[in-house]
Amino acid sequence: MSDEKRKYRMTRRAEQEEQTRLRITESAVALHEELGPAHTSISAIAERAGVRRSTVYRHFPDEDALFAACSSHWRAANPPPGLRGWPTIEDPAERTRTALAELYAFYGRTDAMYASLVRDEPLVPAVQRRLRDFYGYLDAIREILMADRGLRGNAARRTRAALGHALAYPTWSSLTHEQGLSDADAVALMSVLVESATAAPRSRV
Repeated sequence: MSDEKRKYRMTRRAEQEEQTRLRITESAVALHEELGPAHTSISAIAERAGVRRSTVYRHFPDEDALFAACSSHWRAANPPPGLRGWPTIEDPAERTRTALAELYAFYGRTDAMYASLVRDEPLVPAVQRRLRDFYGYLDAIREILMADRGLRGNAARRTRAALGHALAYPTWSSLTHEQGLSDADAVALMSVLVESATAAPRSRV
């Protein structure tokens, strides 16, 4: 066999392996969204991808390797809102409304996946590790929204707590699914909560 043919075959084999890996990854992502990670078996992933279980293990020898690939693939297709534009909004209240509107729109686009992940978080350590990064992202948003408010003591603690509640996926899910609010109304309600937290509580007569 000539070197050219050997090189072609090696390239073709590598392409096929990459296609198989992608097919397995996409199958796992779809099942995680539909069933949840806790209910997604290697057998189900293999069947959906049209490969053997041994092929799945050959590409992803353990749970962490599979989840890392799934997480990277899904995030590339569903990037969360960027943080760079919000600090340039001088008015803290407007900054909060803008950030919540963009984040809630993101939750709306990714609702099925986050519902599965949050539900299965206590059951699957790999999900806990992946969501830790997302919670860090929400903490970064909170710091941006706390900036320039000049709050101290109880007012700062209340506002920080209100922001943490407003930014959380379960809050958005409860407001839109259980309470039937639109995203716009959910943003308005949570914005009022945050701004009221900054004010000193009224003294009782």
